[in-house]
Amino acid sequence: MKYFLILLFTIFVISCSGSKKVIESESEPTKEILDTTKIPVINNIKENEEILIEVEEVAIEPEKGDIVEDIEITEDLGFNQNVTKRFLKEHQLWSELLEKHVSDDGKVNYSGLKKDDNKILGYISLLQMTYEKVNLKTERSKEELLAFWINAYNALTIDLILRNYPIESIKDIKDPWDQRLWKFGDKWQNLNDIEHKILREMDEPRIHFAIVCASESCPKLQNEAFTSDTLEEQLTNATKEFLADSSKNELSKNYIKLSKIFKWFKKDFEHSGSLIDFLNQYSDISISDKAKKSFKDYSWELNN
Repeated sequence: MKYFLILLFTIFVISCSGSKKVIESESEPTKEILDTTKIPVINNIKENEEILIEVEEVAIEPEKGDIVEDIEITEDLGFNQNVTKRFLKEHQLWSELLEKHVSDDGKVNYSGLKKDDNKILGYISLLQMTYEKVNLKTERSKEELLAFWINAYNALTIDLILRNYPIESIKDIKDPWDQRLWKFGDKWQNLNDIEHKILREMDEPRIHFAIVCASESCPKLQNEAFTSDTLEEQLTNATKEFLADSSKNELSKNYIKLSKIFKWFKKDFEHSGSLIDFLNQYSDISISDKAKKSFKDYSWELNN
């Protein structure tokens, strides 16, 4: 009996020991290792899945009163995003730069702008981020789109000048309107494409008095940004100012001497009637349908 009890005890100890070894030999749940090469691209995120995107800081110094908002943006990728970013009211930074460096008659202080070059680049970065995060065609009104691309065109033109400054004319730069220097989404844009493939396609002829080619004979660069809320008034005022400037246009009842803008883009001004019809909408002078016309020489000297 004694030996039988000892045998039972020995078997029990061996059995427990074996069970312990089995338990100890079981591996812990495997921890997932993040393989950055296998992270799904943004298109593969499940519909309506909310993610937080950290937006890179741009090269601008935040001022007191900057507004930081969380805004929900719906892209054409099939999901909603909560995007946290600095939001300086619509185009406020651009307005501040224009007010500081552009006179009421449109003269541009390029040397002063050169000192604020980081803020100009900061504003361009904000435009690029807006383009990246918002489906402009579906999420913006026509007024917002026009304001966005008018301001973009003018800011990029200033940037182009500053990249080559000091110069006497934009034409001192090789292929100034064809240089693809700014990336919006997956496309490198140039000034020609923004003007002819985006802005002119929106059937708003007054854009020709809002976008500026940094030259004396261009419409003046306004010293405030264009915004969607005030766009109608701003475009009308810019058009009237341009027509009333005798250095750009000479108007009378029976004879008109016009800026070559009206020659180059004649079709744009004839969507709702004749060129004379367009001029009479914005001129204080009533021009006859039979008025003779000619065109002024165009000065490409820098508008400084």
